[in-house]
Amino acid sequence: MSPDMSKQVVARKLEVNGIVQGVGFRPFVYNLANRCGLKGEVANTSSGVVICVEGARSAVEAFTRDLAEQPPPLAHIVEVTSTEVTPAGYTDFSITTSRGEAAMATLISPDVSICDDCRSELFDPADRRCGYPFINCTNCGPRYTIIDDIPYDRPNTSMKHFTMCGPCQSEYDDPQNRRFHAQPNACAACGPRVTLFDNRRNEVQAADPIAAAAELLRRGKVLAVKGLGGFHLAADAQNDAAVTRLRRLKHREEKPLALMAADPASIRSFAAMTIEEERLLTAIQRPIVLLVKKEPNAISKAVSPRNRYFGVMLPYTPLHYLLLAHGFAALVMTSGNLSEEPIAIDNNDAFERLAGIADFFLIHNRDIYLRSDDSIIRHAAGEARLVRRSRGYVPVPIFLKKKVPPILACGAELKNTVCITKGKMAFVSQHIGDLENLPTYDFLDLTIRHMKRILAVEPEIIAHDLHPDYLSTQWALQQPDVEKVAVQHHHAHIVSAMSENRIDGPVIGLSFDGTGYGPDHSVWGGEVLIADAKGFTRAAHLDTVPMPGSAAAIKQPWRMALSYLHRAFGEQYRRLELPLLRSVTAEQVRIIDEMMEKNVNAPPTSSLGRLFDGVAALVGLRTEVAFEGQAAMELEMIAADTVVKPYQAGWTAGDPLRVPTGPIIEAVVSDVLAGQDAAVISARFHQTLIGLFAGLCDALRKASGLQAVVLSGGVFQNAILLTGLIKALEQKRFAVYTQKLVPCNDGGISLGQAAVAAARARR
Repeated sequence: MSPDMSKQVVARKLEVNGIVQGVGFRPFVYNLANRCGLKGEVANTSSGVVICVEGARSAVEAFTRDLAEQPPPLAHIVEVTSTEVTPAGYTDFSITTSRGEAAMATLISPDVSICDDCRSELFDPADRRCGYPFINCTNCGPRYTIIDDIPYDRPNTSMKHFTMCGPCQSEYDDPQNRRFHAQPNACAACGPRVTLFDNRRNEVQAADPIAAAAELLRRGKVLAVKGLGGFHLAADAQNDAAVTRLRRLKHREEKPLALMAADPASIRSFAAMTIEEERLLTAIQRPIVLLVKKEPNAISKAVSPRNRYFGVMLPYTPLHYLLLAHGFAALVMTSGNLSEEPIAIDNNDAFERLAGIADFFLIHNRDIYLRSDDSIIRHAAGEARLVRRSRGYVPVPIFLKKKVPPILACGAELKNTVCITKGKMAFVSQHIGDLENLPTYDFLDLTIRHMKRILAVEPEIIAHDLHPDYLSTQWALQQPDVEKVAVQHHHAHIVSAMSENRIDGPVIGLSFDGTGYGPDHSVWGGEVLIADAKGFTRAAHLDTVPMPGSAAAIKQPWRMALSYLHRAFGEQYRRLELPLLRSVTAEQVRIIDEMMEKNVNAPPTSSLGRLFDGVAALVGLRTEVAFEGQAAMELEMIAADTVVKPYQAGWTAGDPLRVPTGPIIEAVVSDVLAGQDAAVISARFHQTLIGLFAGLCDALRKASGLQAVVLSGGVFQNAILLTGLIKALEQKRFAVYTQKLVPCNDGGISLGQAAVAAARARR
């Protein structure tokens, strides 16, 4: 290129799509253009951001490269379209007003952790925001939980009640300031404030309410703390009496409680942490990360009983940092609700619902418009995998392989999420919860209405689970004048993983969970499918056994143990010298046998989750559970790390193939009667399943020619099974696809439902 050509003025129009509005993208472009010596303008448009730049070709090329490679922390660029245009003769570079219906395509950023710059100011005595618990900038703070409507401007957020003071307004108006157009911008003179109350709504007078709250925590009190996406219930994690009392009052008997610690160094005092796990902890999303406990540790045993792991997070709001600065090793920070209810977000609602649990309330006057639980993530089988996808990750879309119609998918009953599609994007909602009561059903309805509003989408199709009694199904069927598509539960699991991995199929799909409604009206859950997005065939499944008492069998695993024993040994099982049979009465055994023999309230199930429950009861771990999946989780927790020989297992010919459970149960019983350690039995059971299903996939490949295997369903939260199956399948040269961006449990079902509905619509 000649010197004259390099100095020649060229013009380029760049159209940028993705999360590029409300995240400091325009001031980033403004400052980048000025650094490169370019003239032009940047504006929000209906599809994202449009940039016009003019200058030397080398400068334009450098600008274009840095735009893609160094975007602001909260931006997510999906696509950049570049077009050479005729120079317009700009004299400077400016940020202009939005063009067209810019708001209609705005992608809202998630709520994220306070950034390093704001945290430095928070603890800087010379800074005017020192100690201010709502410090934020364009690169951090609340977004999704404070927006009520689009466009994402201050009047459409809960900050509309606070008028910026002169210094804050100057920052907001300055393109070179990192608070340019930061909608939650405020300071102690003009913004939200924190107040401390007792549980009778009497204000506690304190010069520093946060310091006073910290002192109450040190004295063993339980506090309700208003955070970003809702209230937490907080207690000193080293105070056994406080943690035990919190559990009792919250009616959360044994399910692990989340911890919050000030920094990674504090966490290392009670939990082990790999480099990958520390990276997850310190990411801007600030999820709860599952970490292996260090033993011994000073954390109350009541935090995470009978579990190898703590769920730990770092502070993500200024208020959290200020509270943790008072010297706690860790605080319990569990959701502010009674078990099975949605978390509280409104101050009055929190007082009404939590006054029986919390002694004091640390609240503020910035409204939360949409609750968002803490996200949970686990590093397993070499990848970070979301167990619950909520705060920090929502509403970032899952990007689909193909453009689809506008669809609303209503999810399952447990761990419910909903999904709305728009073009090539699927927006999976925050965690809604278990749809077992009216408050959660109302939250489902609120979330759908809110997402439709901020995404500007009116669905043409509504997808729902096949189960007629799910509240999510009932909500869907009540909607008038819209096409409905019923999607089988386990098919949705497999297609959810296919959508995330952007593969078409057909595939061999292993769909393993606790409960799902089958087209034959039985309870599925140990399914091997040949599937694509349009449909599936049931290639193989665990042999069905009765589920005595139906839902009662989920809460009382001893019932499933008796069912598997009856299938394996017939009526002779009663004569076995098993500890389990000594823990139940003869009358209980008689009733269960009668239910199974007469087929009364004992639906057939092929669920692998129920098989885990039965084995857990047989080895003496659990006859009853306090939360869904507890028995299976504890069976994983105790498994020995040593190399063990698997039990003999196989399948029988037919269409579909059937996997008998009898031989596995017989072998487990033999080990129990021989006095084998439960840890070894658990390890043998896990290795049996790994070998069994890897071999079954091999047999199906020979019949179908399929090389791709997809793993999905809540059972794959079991790291031993997931890791082992991936390894075994890859050794057999399968391409194995798993889930990372959405949970493999029912939190990912809505994505699969939407993809199935889209495929059927295209067909």
